[in-house]
Amino acid sequence: MTITLQYTNITVHDVDESLAFYRDALGLDVQNDVSSGDYRWVTLGSDAQPGLGIVLSVPHAGRSQADGDAMQELLTKGVLPMLVFSTDDLDGIFEAVRASGAEVLQEPMDQQWGPRDCAFRDPSGNTVRISAAASA
Repeated sequence: MTITLQYTNITVHDVDESLAFYRDALGLDVQNDVSSGDYRWVTLGSDAQPGLGIVLSVPHAGRSQADGDAMQELLTKGVLPMLVFSTDDLDGIFEAVRASGAEVLQEPMDQQWGPRDCAFRDPSGNTVRISAAASA
């Protein structure tokens, strides 16, 4: 049996503002852009990892008013789950993301538990960590 992650949802305040981070700074490609009424979902991915998608949407997209309000509160507090990427050029991607104006939480450093990584906040306050890809 094989199982793979197809996509994960990232809740953001503004899809267009978040595209500047995920597409322009991180280099992900827009794979799908879907509108439904007042809401929009944008799926991004990478040729380096076919089949994996990150879906950007606002808190109320596809949710009840109460659930959207709860997601909005969690997003505002900055307590939604973080996203962790892996790259073969940690220093290069760090500089590209920093140049985009993203809030730097941690510059690249060796962690005592093993990886070398860095951390940012996306425009909505979500924590994004980027680790150096493990050597084969």
